[in-house]
Amino acid sequence: MRRSALSSGPEKRSPATASKRASTRAQVDQAVRTRLLTGRFIPGKSVTIRGLAADLGVSPMPVREVLQRLSAENVLEVKSNGRVQVPSMTPARFDEVLTARLLLEPELAVLALPSLSAADADALTEIDDDIDVRLSNGDAESYLRLNHAFHFAMYRASGSEVLLPLIDSLWLQFSPFMRTVYGRVGTANLVDQHKAAIAAIRDGNASALRAAIRADIQDGMGLLGREILSSKPPA
Repeated sequence: MRRSALSSGPEKRSPATASKRASTRAQVDQAVRTRLLTGRFIPGKSVTIRGLAADLGVSPMPVREVLQRLSAENVLEVKSNGRVQVPSMTPARFDEVLTARLLLEPELAVLALPSLSAADADALTEIDDDIDVRLSNGDAESYLRLNHAFHFAMYRASGSEVLLPLIDSLWLQFSPFMRTVYGRVGTANLVDQHKAAIAAIRDGNASALRAAIRADIQDGMGLLGREILSSKPPA
């Protein structure tokens, strides 16, 4: 039987196939982002697309698509040989990330303030209490995960469609280096600025919330600047 001219060309994917592919890509995206935020992508060490795909139990295609998108955000470098790594943190890049965080995050927290209730403050307190436990026992990976959860529970309340993705990208860029720092110096001496932020939320005090977020960023990024930029960058 001759094929109709209208049926020539690539077959259309069924809605079920397209939905499954989108679901797989979303799962890969979340897994890769979690690995970045918790420092399981180690600066200076590369992985392969195929190796990462095997680790995640998926085909290389959705992994490649996710990594290409993160490469466009300067979160990861995808080399021509299929190897992937975290870009080096140069002094100039560090200064830009720090400046961007100080400009954007305090303002997004203030933007979120009218939408944050007493119940939200209670939920943030629970996260912060868990953070205190992780800090005391040196569980750096859990600390990084919970610290991200604390900040973005606030930031998402803003409903921002512009600032939130920008800040999300910034966190993906510096978090792998924070894990390296905590591996060197530990977590016991970190200053907890979250309690001041929670008190500001309970009081509805925008100025105090802005100041608490700025102090939190300066403490964490100051540690990164001292420990990473004072040493030789990874090859």
